Amino acid sequence: MTLSCFLPPELLARVVRHADPTAADSALSTLLLDASMRTVRLQTPPARATLLPRSDVLQRSIHTAAGTETQPGTLVRAEGAAATGDPAVDEAYDGLGATWTLLREAYGRSSIDDEGLPLIATVHYGQDYDNAFWDGAQMVFGDGDASLFRRFTVAVDVIGHELAHGMTQDEVGLVYSGQSGALNESVSDVFGALVKQHALAQSASEADWLIGEGLFTETVQGVALRSMKAPGTAYDDPVLGKDPQPAAMDDYVETTRDNGGVHLNSGIPNRAFYLAATAIGGNAWEGAGQVWYDTIRDAQLRPTTRFSAFARATVRSARVYGTHQAVADAWAQVGVRA
Repeated sequence: MTLSCFLPPELLARVVRHADPTAADSALSTLLLDASMRTVRLQTPPARATLLPRSDVLQRSIHTAAGTETQPGTLVRAEGAAATGDPAVDEAYDGLGATWTLLREAYGRSSIDDEGLPLIATVHYGQDYDNAFWDGAQMVFGDGDASLFRRFTVAVDVIGHELAHGMTQDEVGLVYSGQSGALNESVSDVFGALVKQHALAQSASEADWLIGEGLFTETVQGVALRSMKAPGTAYDDPVLGKDPQPAAMDDYVETTRDNGGVHLNSGIPNRAFYLAATAIGGNAWEGAGQVWYDTIRDAQLRPTTRFSAFARATVRSARVYGTHQAVADAWAQVGVRA
């Protein structure tokens, strides 16, 4: 399987070119480590978690790598244990719980794989590591460089996003390249946003639809890494550049970088989801979220599914709830024929 990291490599590469030496060094080491791990994962996929038994109740274990690249590391908080006072540990614990709770309460799902998979996380990974990832078996979080990026546990939607890669992997295995890869990233943004909204009890109209809010330090001119409501507007910064996400098919980016622009072009289906969710109204996890959840479980979906086929599948799923016109209109607004 391909390693799915939260920060796209092109953004880290820009930090290497334009940031101060300390931040640039952190970004470069992150890029090299991510590339190395991708090679290892392609050769030897990680085994499923065995540290805890499968269970129909929430089972979390948070470990620390203590600045090393060890997984899972030393156990520092088990299920039911009190808060430790370490923000990264406690944020990871709460974020895993918020994701599990959304999946159980909204969709009746038993953990990421619907078979009671224990949720394991490692924090304090590496030295100033600028990323977070799902490795196929567990979550891993870096502390960031403290210059541009804060610790990667700070935003609950980042945690939900990465865990959702595990759910997509389990349900449909969308190939991490081109349009299917952009859909893979978009589905993670969708469920990351829903985890945040569910935890805050926010309706679709009340939500900010930002992904990674709070991840930037105060030196960065931006509000989040991505905006589902308005792709391309999340940041505009001298070091990071301008948010490059397109919001419609007219601006689709053809590129060989980042597995064919998976982090870029995910802005198109992201905006379609936002438009569908706000048109349907109410709580997004109950309306458009239910449609998208049913869609990734659709037996007709294929690993190489492109935008148009995915759009048709969402309309098909929405017919059950009488919301198919709102979903079709949302896709039409971003230039995808459903």
